[in-house]
Amino acid sequence: MLEYHSVASLLTEAEKIGCTISRLVLEDQAALMEQSIEKTYSLMKENLDIMRKAADSGSEEKIKSLSGLSGGDGFRMKQYAGNTKSISGDFCTAAMAKAIAISECNASMGRIVASPTAGSCGIIPAALLAMDDVFNVQEEKLVMGLFTAGAFGLVIVNEATISGAEGGCQAECGSASAMAAAALVEIMGGSPVQSAEACAIALKNQLGLVCDPVAGLVEVPCIKRNAAGVMCAIAAADMALAGIKSVIPVDEVIVAMGEVGNLMPSSLKETAQAGLAATPTGIALKHKIFG
Repeated sequence: MLEYHSVASLLTEAEKIGCTISRLVLEDQAALMEQSIEKTYSLMKENLDIMRKAADSGSEEKIKSLSGLSGGDGFRMKQYAGNTKSISGDFCTAAMAKAIAISECNASMGRIVASPTAGSCGIIPAALLAMDDVFNVQEEKLVMGLFTAGAFGLVIVNEATISGAEGGCQAECGSASAMAAAALVEIMGGSPVQSAEACAIALKNQLGLVCDPVAGLVEVPCIKRNAAGVMCAIAAADMALAGIKSVIPVDEVIVAMGEVGNLMPSSLKETAQAGLAATPTGIALKHKIFG
């Protein structure tokens, strides 16, 4: 059984067997849960199906959260992505649209996949589903990409944190971006080592990102950070596929993220006591929502 305490150990095992990270993890998880590989794959496919439905639900024009802070931006971004010659191109705008839509689905009490958390639920699905929309990637590759993302996520959980309350938004959106970047690389035919480089690049580019939700709700600035997070993942994946390496190895980046989270004051870790939550507008919105 794999222990998921370092990316280096995953790379060593994948190289020894001569397989992808996703195949390694699929077989390991099947053995761990004492079920067939087919059953394990099927369960992950269900996650992908839920992600698709969340993206569709969040793309509706009239969707609105109970607080009134969010809703409709997924629809606006989807319209922009489909009808405009954008600055960032079809793939990036499609990914941003899905990231916002899934996050708004979450804020509106819809069903999502915490990937790895509810606050960062739009990043990994957006990256993979945009690959399907724009490049018509086979569904099997997308499902296997989720296994790859999960493997890197487990290492982050074991060696640092994915909790905004413990490590700030770097632990939520940062981890999700890192996981998505690793998955994108494998989907595009990159090596396990390149997936590791992408993970490191994405995560270190979001070190220190605070968790400062307005009114304590997972909406502002969380939803737009999901859009930014998927863009970070795409950039990191492309850099890794180009042969660019992270100077700091991925396992050291993960540990550093955990240490940064420990150094971060509690006021910037999901308590809504500082940052954007403490701005005049942030405070006014809190009073408007809660009285």
